[in-house]
Amino acid sequence: MTMENKKLRVGILFGGRSGEHEVSLISAASVMQALDPKKYETVPIGITKDGRWLTGPAANKMLPPAANQSSKTLSEVLRAGKGVMLSADPNVAALVPVGGASGANNLRVDVVFPVLHGTFGEDGTVQGLLELAGLPYVGSGVVGSAVGIDKDMTKRLWLQAKLPVGDFLAIPRTEWEKSRAKVLRAIRKKFRFPVFVKPATLGSSVGMTKAHDAGELAAAMDIAGQFAQKILVERAIRGREIEVSVLGNEDPKASIPGEIVPHREFYDYAAKYLEVGTRLMIPAKLTRAQVKRFQEYALRAFRALECLGMARVDFFLEHRTGRIFLNEINTIPGFTSISMYPKLWEASGLPYRELLGRLIDLALAQHREKLRTKYTIELPAGAAPDALDA
Repeated sequence: MTMENKKLRVGILFGGRSGEHEVSLISAASVMQALDPKKYETVPIGITKDGRWLTGPAANKMLPPAANQSSKTLSEVLRAGKGVMLSADPNVAALVPVGGASGANNLRVDVVFPVLHGTFGEDGTVQGLLELAGLPYVGSGVVGSAVGIDKDMTKRLWLQAKLPVGDFLAIPRTEWEKSRAKVLRAIRKKFRFPVFVKPATLGSSVGMTKAHDAGELAAAMDIAGQFAQKILVERAIRGREIEVSVLGNEDPKASIPGEIVPHREFYDYAAKYLEVGTRLMIPAKLTRAQVKRFQEYALRAFRALECLGMARVDFFLEHRTGRIFLNEINTIPGFTSISMYPKLWEASGLPYRELLGRLIDLALAQHREKLRTKYTIELPAGAAPDALDA
């Protein structure tokens, strides 16, 4: 904590080089508005679409109380903020002004709260930088983040953990571009229409299309290929969309399940963020046995990917068979005012402000656990390094 006011300085990292950039701004504004001002001093750190890190002068004093003003603050940071970079030197552990000398002008934070979605934020890249910098941060580490963003790798690990996953096929973009006819034949052989086609490493339904027939398939592949190097094709499961929030490190807990009832044919980007009409049913109308099964699967899914802190696990409950299928995991779930992750915890008895505090506490606890790990070897007196060679 800073000696100045004894508040914990929380760096809110938002924006980013991702198709989910705009969603991140909404989530970050909501987090900053909800954090307890008596306990936390909030420092907005914006990443532009071209990857520049920015913050404003006296960033910790920039946040007025109103939520709409928080959104304006984020836009102002991205528009006119001063350039900074995060030093990978753990002895610095601070944001350093671009073009300036490290020292008195460094911007120090006690913990980082990444509110980044998708590429270069939720995929282990920022987490790796924060590890090098020696800073505590909210959410999963490099492994959980990298695997969780890749829907193909996620499903493979879930299958290995004997969790139920719908039929899918992952196709490298280069393979699609070189052998379009061959790929189309392979998809038609494996699936009946309709199918969902999406980028394998993005969220918020960006680049996702429901292909109802062979005529729509090629265009759907082209759209998905614009956003990722790997394209995922999935069997369309007709059923209810159930979501469960998970919170914790080595002993995670699952929230009550909720249900998404989209007003469109499926829960696409517009239904999530641009239009009114989608309903969130909290709690979902399920039997006790179903609730228990969803929670059990959510915790197993979380642990299988070695996630930490938080995640939202999404499922399908198939109409025809009553079977449960895991769909995907979000290691940095949405934190907007209508997002399921905080709403499910609120309905489970943990209010939004307390949830954010718990996430920060988990980040600090995980950082303390990392500090117990040795990273160097102490050689015996007089021993030469080559004596260790086998």
